[in-house]
Amino acid sequence: MKYYDKLIFELSKPGRQGWSLPENKFGRGLEELPEALCRKTPTGLPEVSEPDVVRHYTNLSQMNFGVDTGFYPLGSCTMKYNPKVNEDVAALPGFTGLHPLQKGVDGAREVISSLEKSLSAITGMAAFTFAPCAGAHGELTGLMVMRSYHIGRGDLGRTKIIVPDSAHGTNPASAAVCGLEVVTVKSKPDGLVDVEDLKPLLGSDIAGIMMTNPNTLGLFEKDIKEIAELVHGCGGLLYYDGANMNPLLGVVRPGDMGFDIMHLNLHKTFSTPHGGGGPGSGPVGVAAHLAHILPTLRVSGFHGNFGVMLRAYAYILMLGKQNVALSGKYATISANYIKESLKDCYKLPIGRVCKHEFVFDGLIDDGSREGVEGATTLDVAKRLLDFGFHAPTIYFPLLFHQALMIEPTETESLETIDAFIEVMRKIAAEAARDPSLLKSAPHCAPIRRPDETTAARQPILKYSDICA
Repeated sequence: MKYYDKLIFELSKPGRQGWSLPENKFGRGLEELPEALCRKTPTGLPEVSEPDVVRHYTNLSQMNFGVDTGFYPLGSCTMKYNPKVNEDVAALPGFTGLHPLQKGVDGAREVISSLEKSLSAITGMAAFTFAPCAGAHGELTGLMVMRSYHIGRGDLGRTKIIVPDSAHGTNPASAAVCGLEVVTVKSKPDGLVDVEDLKPLLGSDIAGIMMTNPNTLGLFEKDIKEIAELVHGCGGLLYYDGANMNPLLGVVRPGDMGFDIMHLNLHKTFSTPHGGGGPGSGPVGVAAHLAHILPTLRVSGFHGNFGVMLRAYAYILMLGKQNVALSGKYATISANYIKESLKDCYKLPIGRVCKHEFVFDGLIDDGSREGVEGATTLDVAKRLLDFGFHAPTIYFPLLFHQALMIEPTETESLETIDAFIEVMRKIAAEAARDPSLLKSAPHCAPIRRPDETTAARQPILKYSDICA
């Protein structure tokens, strides 16, 4: 172990400090604080110098993986590189110094208004609210708009929402929080919504359907116009989950497909680093007949995450109309290139042309030998870390037992994608030759293979618990 691989508590020495304060000249000290505000026990913070603190946090940052350090082909999450000029725009003092309650913020309001016009042009929606602070928050907001629409017409019996079996997990969760009963529509063997399975589900109790297009298999729902006609025909609305909007930019608009409500993930499709809980922005757009229902300040404080909106607006302006369309096409080309390059090593359950992402179902030849269990999708994911690549999404969607969901983006170069393909082929060869090599991976990461179930259910969060 290197010296600075130690925990900061292990570097602590009693009495050491990285700062000094001038002598108190005002006659009031800590001893005069009210008793109720004073701690009864020491804080237990490490006692270290400033260089130790700086090195500690710098080393922690270098142990983390992010889009600024390597390729991040995380399926269904669109982890694209975020241009630093967007960070500069969001950090301008004229924006960061604003308070939502102050007057004279016409420039900020103009940004929001201009961003709304841009997103409306890209999606085919008539109006947006920027209050939701994340994609799932946007889902909940959009579903509340849907319920308000039906209730406002006195149609109180619409308490069910249709969700495909390939949907993102947040879809049924958001519906349940909104008080809607989830009804599942099945997929056909080709991965698309089964229209014949949908038809019997439609009725006067259906509030609408939640879909993403392309779906979580990266496949475009070619029957979307028929689905829209069927759902509208029974009085329901169509909700578009915008998590997979990236490949459609400038090519197809959800509004033109027949969707009434949608959310966008500005922190995926339109820049802003994300992961680890934030930051995010999930603006909700609606067709013209629903614009009057959009919430303003009821789902979050003020106008949502303004910094994320600034980054998104800068990203759209930087690309322009022509390059917004190219970004979606490049993402689609990248995904199909990887899929075709690896389908002889990894099982490809659906061989159709995909959009931004696709799904393998584990290795074609798991290399099982006597006394050695074959390599799994988890083993492939762990081994990738040794080569400097983040793992794709694994074991989702649930349609396939050994799902390996890969999504490159338009920001990755051909050289990076070729290097990823080469590593994936090397891992497949290792699995066929000696699966134990994968099963003991990663070999080069700061942490090897923890017991993930125990770590999730019984996490050790305090240094004192390690010493106990």
